[in-house]
Amino acid sequence: MNKLTKLIFVMSALSLFSCSPKEKADLVILNATAYTVDEDFSIVEAVAVKDGKIVALGSSSEISDRYSSSCIIDLDKKALYPGFIDAHCHFYSYGLGLLQRADLTGTESFEKVLEIMENHRHKFPSIQWLQGRGWDQNLWIDKTFPDNDELNKLFPENPVILTRIDGHAALVNQKALELAGIDAATKISGGEVALKNGQPTGMLIDNAIGLVTRVIPKPDATMISEALLTAQHNCFAAGLTGVHEAGLTKEIIKIIDSLQKAGLLKMRVYAMLSPTQETLDAYFKNGITKNENLNIGSIKLYADGALGSRGAKLIDDYSDNSGNSGLLVENPETLKKYCQMAYDNGFQVCTHAIGDSANRLMLTIYGDILKNKNDLRWRIEHAQVVAPSDFDLFGKYSVIPSVQPTHATSDMFWAGDRLGAERIKGAYAYNDLLRQNGWMPLGTDFPIENINPIHTFYASVVRKNLDGKPETGFQMENAISREEALRGMTLWAAKAAFEENEKGSISVGKLADFVILDKDIMTIAENEIPNVKVLMTIVSGETVFLSEQ
Repeated sequence: MNKLTKLIFVMSALSLFSCSPKEKADLVILNATAYTVDEDFSIVEAVAVKDGKIVALGSSSEISDRYSSSCIIDLDKKALYPGFIDAHCHFYSYGLGLLQRADLTGTESFEKVLEIMENHRHKFPSIQWLQGRGWDQNLWIDKTFPDNDELNKLFPENPVILTRIDGHAALVNQKALELAGIDAATKISGGEVALKNGQPTGMLIDNAIGLVTRVIPKPDATMISEALLTAQHNCFAAGLTGVHEAGLTKEIIKIIDSLQKAGLLKMRVYAMLSPTQETLDAYFKNGITKNENLNIGSIKLYADGALGSRGAKLIDDYSDNSGNSGLLVENPETLKKYCQMAYDNGFQVCTHAIGDSANRLMLTIYGDILKNKNDLRWRIEHAQVVAPSDFDLFGKYSVIPSVQPTHATSDMFWAGDRLGAERIKGAYAYNDLLRQNGWMPLGTDFPIENINPIHTFYASVVRKNLDGKPETGFQMENAISREEALRGMTLWAAKAAFEENEKGSISVGKLADFVILDKDIMTIAENEIPNVKVLMTIVSGETVFLSEQ
């Protein structure tokens, strides 16, 4: 029995002997350092919860005098925060990957990738398609894309797809190319089939990947459910109580809704719709759907690729790849059509834009439709490289930059090579972006980055990797404060989903979603932040994760 469990048990027992008439609460938390993240960023000692919502805040004596409960937690001054919300992630894909893909994250050579895939085949001998994800050629000595020669030798019969960490490039073997019907003559808008000596190397960029993924057998409802519940388990362990899922089809949303109604999926999901005709027709017809657990009110678009695979669309050529300025994965006319459809149906637009050209394009399209300042909260997801003259457009049209700070600390050692000394100044410029509207949601983009929101907080404030590099931080003029980082992971993330009145702060009337950490990230030394652990996660007043430490 751990310390928190003992405290809950002891306090629950003591409450039974209370004789004075008190209001009944389902949960009472006492002796906390509770960061409310309200307008004043006030701190309180105690919280009372009834029917899944916060009913009172105050001092420990005030709350204990007023409320009785069969579940009372004494936190002994430990920090209590609103439940963390990841404002941009791939919740379902993350869970599915845990079930069927080999983890290639952090591999330091292509040889190591091959070794992991051989082990994966032996571990799952009945699987036909061999899948892996997470490799990054920037971590290898030669830093170049691999070809599929070795894959073909090792896996002549099984189709193999190895997706780069950003999801915007993949290496496939000859078997996969054949099943997808890809050859030297294959062309696709918004993508590239890499060639060497006139033949495909197996490297596919952006939209070309879809030629392969569409022939991979789709998971059934049972596996989809298992993937969602697996993802939930890890999210709760990380202190996440809500996620913004960056691209879902009607099929997946229906299963999420079913699991939530059955009480199995307690994670709160803000769903961005993938722009398939079936999905848009279904939800535009019925309008925005919103309850405490599921909110469907936005669409997810893609403007360009990613910086690491040189698919992000830049105004000028890549500094390390003359003649290549990246690519748009959708033509501007189609992007504007989807934006207008969303506007006409009252839906928010959330668009992936990484390169400065892609950001300029989307800000221009948004501006043409939005005209001026507004409260529609259309979002640019990533806003990774922005031309100096374009920052003010975020404020002019009230466009919300939705950023992922660990992208900065993952990319910082090679991003300068891609962009050069001048353009890098407008990259990962979170402080500059924050000042445009005065608020900004934060996420991780997991599984591209680690799921841990503490890493998001650390990267936002300290702008170093987990090894403490660089010693002086990366472009520290664009670090944000601890208060701003916490708001970005809680209240501002809720606001980006039009949910600031229901969640995101510890306030009376809001959902009782909390996370308890072993150390206070608002006060401890910077170098201690990455090692902070989650002790407990609470959703609607119910404990959904309890650490064994």
